[in-house]
Amino acid sequence: MKEFLWKIKEQPSKKQVDSLVKSLGVHPALASVLVQRKIDDFEKAKAFFRPSLDDLHDPFEMKGMLEAVMRITSAIEQKEEIMVYGDYDVDGTTAVSALSLYLKRFFDHVHYYIPDRYKEGYGISKDGIDTALELDCKVIIALDCGIKAIEIADYAASKGIDLIICDHHIPGENLPKAHAILNPKQDECKYPFKELSGCGIGFKLMQALDSQIKNQKNHALDFLDLVMVSIAADIVPIIGENRILAFYGLKKIKEDPSTGLKALMEVSGLDQKKTLTISSIVFGIAPRINAAGRMKHGFGAVQVLVARDMNEALERSQYIHDQNTLRRHIDEETTLQALREIQDTHPDESFCSVVYHEDWHQGVLGIVASRCIEKFYRPTIILTKKGDQAVGSARSIQEFDLYSALEKCSDLFLKWGGHEFAAGISMPINKIPEFRSRLDGIIKERLQGRTPTPSIEVDALIEFKGIDRKFYSVLSQMEPFGPGNMKPVFLSKGVKHLYSPRILKELHLKARIYQEEKGIAFDCIGFKKFELREILEREGKKDMVFTVFENNYMGDSKLELEIKDIKPFSNGIKGRKPDQEI
Repeated sequence: MKEFLWKIKEQPSKKQVDSLVKSLGVHPALASVLVQRKIDDFEKAKAFFRPSLDDLHDPFEMKGMLEAVMRITSAIEQKEEIMVYGDYDVDGTTAVSALSLYLKRFFDHVHYYIPDRYKEGYGISKDGIDTALELDCKVIIALDCGIKAIEIADYAASKGIDLIICDHHIPGENLPKAHAILNPKQDECKYPFKELSGCGIGFKLMQALDSQIKNQKNHALDFLDLVMVSIAADIVPIIGENRILAFYGLKKIKEDPSTGLKALMEVSGLDQKKTLTISSIVFGIAPRINAAGRMKHGFGAVQVLVARDMNEALERSQYIHDQNTLRRHIDEETTLQALREIQDTHPDESFCSVVYHEDWHQGVLGIVASRCIEKFYRPTIILTKKGDQAVGSARSIQEFDLYSALEKCSDLFLKWGGHEFAAGISMPINKIPEFRSRLDGIIKERLQGRTPTPSIEVDALIEFKGIDRKFYSVLSQMEPFGPGNMKPVFLSKGVKHLYSPRILKELHLKARIYQEEKGIAFDCIGFKKFELREILEREGKKDMVFTVFENNYMGDSKLELEIKDIKPFSNGIKGRKPDQEI
């Protein structure tokens, strides 16, 4: 059974907690969580719990925005053809869909393009530029890609096409020679918030266009549901401007979703009014959008998202839903093969897993890499054959910057890109052994020979008696949860189980757990935590880390706990020691 290290976050002072408890009237455990997240007075709490669209930054603070808006408004006035180009993942397809629908409100000369994942690969392709030429496009707006497209930008310019790049990935040493570049991470960009998604940058462009096109209202706000989906799927921090966009995006998808998203919710079995959270978007909608690009072509996802007729949207949604079902079957089979390969070829002391099989489906490699990390907990690269090359996906563990390690191996690659936790690479097949050896050495050196251990960050200690409806009402207002604002994890000490814990579907632990004799007891569920039953059934008290959720079933609503881990009872935790590990 995989052992987790519990890391108790540094707890704020009693004075800080008491001050917030007094001003907000919240439980001390929640006050502690808020202070940890830099929400330490009433005004900050007001901005956090009541996000306002008025707090969005001026889009013209972004470097390149004025040039981009002037060129696009000129194209609209001159009735020039515009191509909206984007990556084949959720961020790219939502960005293309939103901006295409936005521009089509003003004129009809709009085309959208998604590259073929397998024929063209990631980023702006020559085929895409050539298609723009055939359509007589004078402007290409590239979303969620392009920041490293040096040669392609030169090619577009040589053909008389003005390229506007809207990207959020880390720029290289040199920037493409584009008509305009919108990327808050580029040098000399003074835009206050640096963590927008690709679709988020497209939204800022729409905001800027709203202020310039005559007879305008705030059309950009009509696409907040698509922006929210991109934020959820692309795992950007849900803080600052992203929190505002995600908050109002969730509100819109519940009250007035786009036709395409409404259809996707229907085929996904999601309840539009009740169950929609960032998590349900990540696990319910995002995989189906991604499946289009993984299994066939990302164009299919855009066709769903831009659909205006519900019947058409449902038909197209059902198709990519079926593609997702096929994807799940393939990734399950591939995961089993990859796990066996790692077990057979990688010694226990390895610091990374690099496996290759020429018959694996390229579209599931990133998912498979993540599954392998769940088992072995080390950076993982899964490769397959494409032509005469090895192509694949890299995924990392929470404490290791894989991007910088791959940078040290970049002389072995034909093409690569990504960020600290995820990347894509292509390389000569005969370079794989050298790559594996070199990467293993780099990771070993950076981790100083320490074998990484998966950990659970614990926000605060709490007693069961403090978890009630008032507590949950405040907790639920901390949503949307995600990176930068994760759902709080609590620790309760000295718990015991009532009745015999059950195992559901041979995977999930179900138990009723209490803390004090004759005190409150909660129904608890541990997803894929069946191995914890043995610890729970031992004699004596236990310590448990968990999150709190509301279970709505058949009209009945009650608070339950989701078990993250259980350990034997320990007297050694007082709750105010900084970053204590257990």
